[in-house]
Order: sequence, then structure tokens, then C-alpha cells
Amino acid sequence: MLKEFKKFIMTGNVIDLAVAVLLAGAMGLVVSGFVSDIMMPIVGHFSGGLDFADMKIVLDDAVIAADGTVSKPENAIMYGKWINAIINLIIVGFVLFIIVKAYNKTKTPPAPPAPKGPTELDILKEIRDALKK
Repeated sequence: MLKEFKKFIMTGNVIDLAVAVLLAGAMGLVVSGFVSDIMMPIVGHFSGGLDFADMKIVLDDAVIAADGTVSKPENAIMYGKWINAIINLIIVGFVLFIIVKAYNKTKTPPAPPAPKGPTELDILKEIRDALKK
């Protein structure tokens, strides 16, 4: 039973799935770094030095104590981080689309199935017709 289970687990589809999950995780880190370290500074440069990560709507201002420490932090909606996440999603989707498109071009179509021989019924009909002659 264990031998059959190992054979089932080690089939190509399961291994392909495991490799895909690992590559997707690594690709996510690479793309996140690309977006945050390369693309967003370029977008910020062309938008007049705007940093999307700092964009927010302040609901409650921070309360600062007399000694200068923050006694109550500010409460804000950080929609700029959400914009960064959307840009990240678009770039990841585009990269994965290109990868899948290139992978599909490399796949060869399956060979057509070999023609099947005559069935038992066909052979019996041929014998019957030969005996009639």
C-alpha cells in the first residue's frame, strides 16, 4: 500500500504543482522588490515626488504627551499601500501571463493515437463472408 501511495505522490502532476508553488513564492518576492524598489520611485518621480505608500486619510490625529512621546497613535486609512498592492498585482499577473504563454508555445501537441486494428466482430464478419464464397 505504501509503495502505491509513493508512486501516486511522485507522479508528474504533483511534482509540477510543488515546483510551481515554490517558483510562485520566489517570483512574488522578486516582483515585490521590483515594484517597491524600481517602479514606484519612477512613478513617484513622474508624479512630482509623490510616494504612494505615504498616502492616507487621517481619521484621528496622534495624541502626544507632555514629554513628547506618543500616547495614542494616529488612526488612518492607508490607501497608498493599497495602490502599491494593486500595481504589484498587475505586474505579477502580467509576468505570469507571459510565462504561461511562453510555456504553452514549448509544449508539443500529443501524437495522434495509433489506428486501432479490426475488432473481433469485424474479423468474424470477414470469416463469415469468406465461408459464403
